Amino acid sequence: MSDPILFYSTRGEWGRFSNFAATPFTLDGKRWRTSEHCFQAAKFPGHPQADAIHAANSPAIAARLGRSRKAPLRPDWESVKEDVMRRALAAKFAAHGELRELLLSTGDAELIEHTRRDAYWGDGGDGHGRNRLGHLLMELRERLRAEGSSADGGDA
Repeated sequence: MSDPILFYSTRGEWGRFSNFAATPFTLDGKRWRTSEHCFQAAKFPGHPQADAIHAANSPAIAARLGRSRKAPLRPDWESVKEDVMRRALAAKFAAHGELRELLLSTGDAELIEHTRRDAYWGDGGDGHGRNRLGHLLMELRERLRAEGSSADGGDA
């Protein structure tokens, strides 16, 4: 197996895997600046807070607004948040062929969002975290690989 690929910052070879990377896409009829904007807005469907997040000038502002509890968090958030992220990632990578190719180029390497700031989506900085973003990216990579094999007439 290949060495793990660590990412977090939007800079560097793997920076576009970050949810803060400027990779616009359309999902459910809305144009999103970043997957962070899309993910954070999904916490507040139908609420003005979602519109404020959508309009945020940066992913950092979108994240701050999404973490605020001044607006009511959707009651099913914990049970849907991974599917929300999965859909946002799928749309992001579908919109950018070169990004899709970058993801596929990682082969069988483990993808790790390496940060002390997050032990759910990231690795917690020391590997104790769940690295759910990395796992969802690896899941997407496998799906893209299977779709590519099917499209090429190969075995999926």
